[in-house]
Amino acid sequence: PSINAETFKEVERKIRIVEPFAKWVHIDVADGTFTDNVTWHNPKDLSALNTLLNIEVHLMVDAPEDQIESWLIPQVKRVIFHPSASKTVKSIIEACKEGGVEVGLAIEPAVSWTDPLHHKDKTDVFQLLGVTPGRAGQKFDEATIEKIREVRHFCDSCVIEADGGMNTETARKAVEAGANIIVSASAIFESNDPKRAAEELRELANGYPPTADAHNFTK
Repeated sequence: PSINAETFKEVERKIRIVEPFAKWVHIDVADGTFTDNVTWHNPKDLSALNTLLNIEVHLMVDAPEDQIESWLIPQVKRVIFHPSASKTVKSIIEACKEGGVEVGLAIEPAVSWTDPLHHKDKTDVFQLLGVTPGRAGQKFDEATIEKIREVRHFCDSCVIEADGGMNTETARKAVEAGANIIVSASAIFESNDPKRAAEELRELANGYPPTADAHNFTK
């Protein structure tokens, strides 16, 4: 489940919704500079949060190197950032590793995947975005499917996360192309039955392994 919210109160409310059936939760952080919108973005709020969920933070921010240290807290298990927004990709990866946090690189529709994949040996996840970084509910860019397929062909062992515009139709295409992880906001939280919506996406991920030894799972 992906949370895109303006306040921490809303972040926490949605966390409580998915706690009974999810192991991970993905939280979007938008600064209004790299993106055209602003979402909740205060890591201090998470420090007091009591949850068994693994939290993945997606930093849709400009110059993530300036704030990466503040996100390296026990509640955060993985940080994803955009190489296109940073001049020091390697140092951010190293900071995450030193802080005991997994690291992911986000590749938005307008960005090539080739440069980020140079860091594949030290990166835990590659996030392929099907929408422009920012607001939830955007239409999925179909060209992302081919991009997922290309990344999978280049790196059979890479963990690929598909995010943005994910529903049962686009998730099926993404997993068939090689995605391991499906991240979804609207399809889950705008559903009358968020648990069932998440289960449907998980069933798709588990039913279409891109490689013989891949372990697929939804957030």
